[in-house]
Amino acid sequence: MPLYKTISVNSQTTVKIWKIEESYSDLIAPIALKPESELRVLGMKSELHQRGFLSVRHLLAEFGYSDLDLFYDDNGKPHLKDGKHISITHSFTFSAVIISAVEVGIDIEKQREKIAIIAKKFVAYEFQYLSETDEDYIKKLTVIWGIKESLYKLFATPGMLFKAHFLVIPFVLEDKKTKAWIDYKGLKKDFNAQFLEFEGFTCAYTLAE
Repeated sequence: MPLYKTISVNSQTTVKIWKIEESYSDLIAPIALKPESELRVLGMKSELHQRGFLSVRHLLAEFGYSDLDLFYDDNGKPHLKDGKHISITHSFTFSAVIISAVEVGIDIEKQREKIAIIAKKFVAYEFQYLSETDEDYIKKLTVIWGIKESLYKLFATPGMLFKAHFLVIPFVLEDKKTKAWIDYKGLKKDFNAQFLEFEGFTCAYTLAE
């Protein structure tokens, strides 16, 4: 399947989502990879991960970029050679890329009951407004995880912890947006956070003001 969804967040920021239905051979045939990217994809043990990696290169093409335009820093954060900000994610059968003139982060997560088991590992402040009896508890936990993961990707700073350094302001699922804060080593800053749900998945992304 080609492009699944395009979201124009604002005049400077766009999200593109891909539903991964193609085979590995169909995904790799039309794209050119750098030698290091070829080695990376061939070294992946899971074909699902390989297809996710390749679908991201198709998303880059939708933006007008290629694998040659993308590079990673020492912390594993992706960058574009033209200086625009980029963040990448893939989970099971979906992948997404966000590109912006400002710093951004993005994450896709499958909505699964087991997130409740690990909630105490990434939730602190948010328990003030969460309730385990809420029918949307799993969905809200997934939103919180996705927002914090996207913030982590935005900063790509070793030592940052979801539970201790990121917090998500109360939200309702219907609003599809909220605010998120970082509080890390004297740095306190808020970010716009948006999210959407589709086919049992949650996609969340954060943007610097």
